[in-house]
Formats: sequence, structure tokens, C-alpha cells
Amino acid sequence: MPFDTGTTLLSYVTAAVKTAGVTLRDRYTSHARGVSLDEVVGEIHANDDAVLEVLREPLLRARPGSQWAEDELAGGALPAGEWWVVDPAEGNINHVHGMEDWAVTATLVRDNRPVLTVVHLPLTGDTYTAVVGGGARLNGRPLEVSAKTDLGAALTGTGQAKPGEDERTFRRIGDSVTAMLINGLVVRVSVPATMQLIHVAAGRMDAFWQFSDVRSGLVAGALLVSEAGGTVTDLTGEPWNTGSRDFLAAAPGIHGAALKVLSPIA
Repeated sequence: MPFDTGTTLLSYVTAAVKTAGVTLRDRYTSHARGVSLDEVVGEIHANDDAVLEVLREPLLRARPGSQWAEDELAGGALPAGEWWVVDPAEGNINHVHGMEDWAVTATLVRDNRPVLTVVHLPLTGDTYTAVVGGGARLNGRPLEVSAKTDLGAALTGTGQAKPGEDERTFRRIGDSVTAMLINGLVVRVSVPATMQLIHVAAGRMDAFWQFSDVRSGLVAGALLVSEAGGTVTDLTGEPWNTGSRDFLAAAPGIHGAALKVLSPIA
């Protein structure tokens, strides 16, 4: 059944993501699974396959004509139209190592801009949602970004987008952390991106940046932060979209200062 983008579609997608979350929660253990790289990768793929089996068809049915972005580690602009950008186990590496920072995310992207998103945390039951122009919410309650105006008082964060990125990207990450440690208060370096971006949207953190264009880790948080009143750009200060090379989401009061610190790092 097709839905218009809005409350009805959001309710449907939320239900689908929560159902998928049960599957991922049932696969969770509090101990690490896998020792060799092949074993760890096998556990990651098994999580993805199990969740996609229950999530893909309901989402495609909800928007006839929508397409599915197959590779969750891919970046760059998508062709015109509506696309589902989904991470069936955002923070999969944490899940298979018995840690708790993971979620199921589903985002509808229209012409390279996210228009609806659901991020569900199965262990806590928390659900973050946003529809473009309709605000961001946690369990139905409105979210608002931080009111800070002093970067020196800011809690910020970053992290790598995927394993095996090029050496230049890793050096940029290291240089940016150093620069922000000098200019900010505290820097968190962790994965996945979405689990930091929900804190930016909720006003618990003040900024998150990433030297990557991996769509699945950014689209959900980008919409949540912008709908909670934050500023989302690339590191030249231009509005962010899925074709952007890098990413900064911040409270408006510190965005300019963060950009000034990060933009020279090449």
C-alpha cells in the first residue's frame, strides 16, 4: 500500500524498523562472536541478511517506484528519484563484539536529500524519527540541538566510516581530532556515526564531523540534526547532500567555529 510522505508513512516505517529490530536484538549476545577476521565478517553479514529479510519488502511496498541502495558502505550521489538507504545493523561491529551501541535505520532519500528517517535502538526501545519540515523526535517527544555558542565548551565527535579507508583519510581524521582537542572541550572518536548524531540532535553533543561520504551512516543523522534545529554542511560550508565529500553536523552556535577549525585539514 503506498503512503504519502508524512505521518502515515512514518508510522508504517517505524513499525517495520521496530519489527526488524526484534530480529537483530534476538541475535545479540553480551560476549564477542568471532575471533578471526573471516569469522567476524561472517557474523556481520549474517546480521545484515537476517534483518534485510524482514525489512526490505515492507519498505519497497510502502513507496511504489522507490529503489533500494544495495551497498550500505557506498557513497556518492544517487540517481534522481526516491531511494531507501538502510543500515540493517548500524554499528554492526559493536553488535558482534557484545557492545550496546547499535541500531536499525531506514531513511527515504529523494533526489539526494533525506526526507524521512527512523532510527530504532532495540536494546533500549528508543526510536528517533524525523520527517522533512516536521521536526525530529525521540519516542514522540520533540528534539532540539544544543544552545552552546562557545566551541571551547563543546563535546564533539568523529570516527571512521568503514574499514580499509585510504591513508589520507586516516591522517585527516587524526589531524582533525588533534585540532578539535585544542579548540574544543572533549572529542569522542567512535563508531557508528548515527549513534553520535542522535546525541547531536538531542542536544547531548554539540557537533559531529566525518571525512567520508558513506550514505548509510549519515542520512539518518543529517535529517534528525537539521530537523532538530542544527546546521548540516560539508566542510566547505555548503549544504550537505549525499554527493558531498565530507560532513559536519553541529549546533548553530558553534557550527562556524567548528568549520573554521576543520576546513583547513586536507
